[in-house]
Amino acid sequence: MTRIDATFARLKAEGRKAFVSYIMGGDPDFDTALAVMQGLPAAGVDVIELGVPFTDPMADGPTIQLAGQRALDGGQTLEKTLDMVRRFRQGDSVTPIVLMGYYNPIYNRGVERFLADAVQAGVDGLIVVDLPPEEDSELCLPAQAAGINFIRLATPTTDDHRLPTVLQNTSGFVYYVSITGITGAAAPQAADVAPEVARIKAATTLPVIVGFGISTPKAAQEIAAIADGCVVGSAIVKLIGEGKPVDQVLAYVAALAEGAHRG
Repeated sequence: MTRIDATFARLKAEGRKAFVSYIMGGDPDFDTALAVMQGLPAAGVDVIELGVPFTDPMADGPTIQLAGQRALDGGQTLEKTLDMVRRFRQGDSVTPIVLMGYYNPIYNRGVERFLADAVQAGVDGLIVVDLPPEEDSELCLPAQAAGINFIRLATPTTDDHRLPTVLQNTSGFVYYVSITGITGAAAPQAADVAPEVARIKAATTLPVIVGFGISTPKAAQEIAAIADGCVVGSAIVKLIGEGKPVDQVLAYVAALAEGAHRG
């Protein structure tokens, strides 16, 4: 059982929904990003998604694209992102960490070396948005063998024919992308998302977490109410990009988490 599995089992036993937050590794700089990351659990975050900056983030909207560029301009690398995880683990051995990004930096490092380093650092899961199920032998299956969950995205265009393929080797949780398009592009409506979540849950025993476009405590509550939890990324990253102090960012995160937990 990974930290992700244990966290969702605990939340289910408590009758609570999950709140997952995303930040970009190294944005706006290493120390600030680490300070935000270290404060997330106390703000109510159940699972942390940590972005690995990449030069061609094709699934991300302008907010996260700019965050990745700020991080790269500041010298952030895959190694430094793993170092963020190591530093975080010095004070927190419980909160799950999912690295989210693209395959190129991992491929460049070498899958075997990357997975060994990720396990040593304390990574629990991976979301690699440009590796489809047809490429599971590249990273998904080796990651699972190493004890790291491989989390897959399902979208409004994942029909009943495609869904079993998407779910086949997924573990940890399923990330349902609530809208078509890029991150931060539009706000999802719970009434539209609910039937899709139900369809996915009928096909898997994994928790289903909904993300893309959530930016208020009310929206977090409404979306979490029809799923197993919700993810907020762009709205948090936007505050970081505006140069808001760490405590202000964490206060916003706490409000979102409270909304999700009420769901």
